[in-house]
Amino acid sequence: MKRFDLIIIGAGPIGMATAIEAQQKGLNYLVLEKGCLVNSLYKYPTNMTFFSSSENLEIGAVPFLSNNVRPTRPEALEYYRRVQTSHQLQIHLFEEVTSLEKVDHQFEVVTTKDAYTAASVVIATGFFDFANLLQIEGEQLPKVIHYYDDPHFYAFSNVVVVGAANSAIDAALQTYRKGANVTLIMREGAISDRVKYWVKPDIENRIKEGAIAVHYESELLEITPKSVKFKNQVGEVVEIDNDFVLAMTGYHPNFAFLEAAGVQLTDQIPFYDPQTNETNVEGLYLAGVVCGGKITNEWFIENSIIHAERILGDILNKRSEVF
Repeated sequence: MKRFDLIIIGAGPIGMATAIEAQQKGLNYLVLEKGCLVNSLYKYPTNMTFFSSSENLEIGAVPFLSNNVRPTRPEALEYYRRVQTSHQLQIHLFEEVTSLEKVDHQFEVVTTKDAYTAASVVIATGFFDFANLLQIEGEQLPKVIHYYDDPHFYAFSNVVVVGAANSAIDAALQTYRKGANVTLIMREGAISDRVKYWVKPDIENRIKEGAIAVHYESELLEITPKSVKFKNQVGEVVEIDNDFVLAMTGYHPNFAFLEAAGVQLTDQIPFYDPQTNETNVEGLYLAGVVCGGKITNEWFIENSIIHAERILGDILNKRSEVF
C-alpha cells in the first residue's frame, strides 16, 4: 500500500484548504474525491448565488474576484479550479473511498481504484450527497427531484416545491419566472428567517399577490404520476394536479461512513474536539460542514476554513512529541 502522512477525503473548498495547509507544512498528503473538483458545488443549482461575499470564500491566498459582491456557482467553480492550478495539490478525482479502518496505529484506506495507508485522515465530505427523503408513497417517481438544477426544464409545468429555506425559495421563484405554476408546501408556519435577505421580500410579495401559491403548516402525503396529495393547515387532505415535485428538504452527511470509521455519533451529530477537530478516533479528524452532522446550518465554507489550520497544528504537535 502507498503510505502518506495524511489522507484527506473530499476535494471541496475545506478539503482543498486542508491540503494547502499540509503542503505548506511539508507533509506527504493525498486528497481523494469521489467526483469532480468541488463536487458538491458542481451539483448546486445553475443560477445559485452564494450568501457570502467572494473574499470570505478565498483559500490558499488566491484572490477570488467576482462580478458582484456575492459570487455565482460558475464563478466559484472557476475560482477553485484556479486554486488547484496555483497550488498543484495532490488530488485523485473520481476515486471513491469504500472503506476506512484504523489498524495498528495507522489508517488503511481502500478506494475504487487503489489502497493506501496514512498516519492521519481528515474527513471533509460535506453533506450534499444525501438528501433528506420525504418517506412517502410515490417519492421514487421520476417526477420527484431532490437536486434542483435549471429552472427552464420546468417551464409551463405544475410544480410543487417542498420546503421553506433558501433552496426551496430559490427554486420556487426561478421556476415561476420561467412560466411554471408553482405551489409551495411547507411544514413551517412562515418562510424561514434564514432565507437570503434580498430574496425574502421577493417571495413574500409573490405570495401576497397570488403569483405563487403557498400552504403553511402542511404536509405532503402522497405523490402520483398526475397529482400530489397533502394535508393542509386545517387538517384537510387536498389533491392538486402536478407534473414535478421539487423536494428541497435538505441534506445530511454520510452517517453510515462516519460510523463505519468509528466516529461516535450522538443524535446524528459527530463527536470531535472543537480545539483540534479530532474525533474520538485518534488521528481521525473532521473538517468543514460535516462537523455539524444533521445540523447543516452551523458550518459553511467561510467559517470552517479555520479547521485546516487547527487540524494541521494538532498533527504537527503530535509529530513533535514523538520525535
